[in-house]
Amino acid sequence: MSGGADSLALLVLAVATRDPSTVTAWHVDHGLRPESAGEADFVSAVATSLGATFRSVTLQLEAGPNLEARARSARYEALPRAVCTGHTADDLAETVMANLLRGSGLDGLSPMIRSEFPHRPLLALRRADTEAVCAEMRLTPLVDSMNVDPRFVRVRVRHEVLPLLGDVAQRDMVPLLVRLAEVTSADVEVLDSLAAALDPTDAKGLSSAPQPLARRALRQWLVRSGVDPDGHPPSIATLDRVMRVATGEVVACEVGWGWRLSRTQQRLRLEKSVRVPDSP
Repeated sequence: MSGGADSLALLVLAVATRDPSTVTAWHVDHGLRPESAGEADFVSAVATSLGATFRSVTLQLEAGPNLEARARSARYEALPRAVCTGHTADDLAETVMANLLRGSGLDGLSPMIRSEFPHRPLLALRRADTEAVCAEMRLTPLVDSMNVDPRFVRVRVRHEVLPLLGDVAQRDMVPLLVRLAEVTSADVEVLDSLAAALDPTDAKGLSSAPQPLARRALRQWLVRSGVDPDGHPPSIATLDRVMRVATGEVVACEVGWGWRLSRTQQRLRLEKSVRVPDSP
């Protein structure tokens, strides 16, 4: 919990629907902002006033590229598997749009819905709903300085891109993007199911399968194999290199993070390279 409206509303609703003594409010200090310690005190006080338990985790992250993604991965790694977060429909819409701007495929258009971790019970609510809950409880949410920092894509999406698109379309973009995520999620589940029937190590089978399914089967295999230590799926460029191995155009390729893929007797095999190359 950051002490923002969404997380405060989640805490309020949690203690209202179950025994408050079974509810724990988790705060993560990423070590990036000096005000985070004060936020922990605020969240602790609110949790205590509502009868909930408070826990805090301190991390040490360095500023640099992909800060948001690195912070998110570290946060989820530190928190209990069953933790709930206060993401709303607005957050989902903003993530879909940010992924579109990055050139994401189908999987990036259904974030949060398909993710098993963490649980997101507020996805049906709007940000205005969580603010109303806080107002009703006379709670004044804190403002995370990173949520208004234009250096981050999601901040500009929230304050610039979505308002502009809404003005052009003459309608609220959030329900449209949420609907896109829901429809895409159903499509991706079907594709995942079909891809799971393929043996990703069978070069001949992959070569004869429709390319979208072959790529998806390879993506699932590489993620399960832990090629990327952060669990991120491989890029399209990486999958295309692997497909060239499967079809016999080349005998081997690098897939990043010190891993090499080769083909022997029509079987694909992953092995660690002697030299650890840069990620693709």
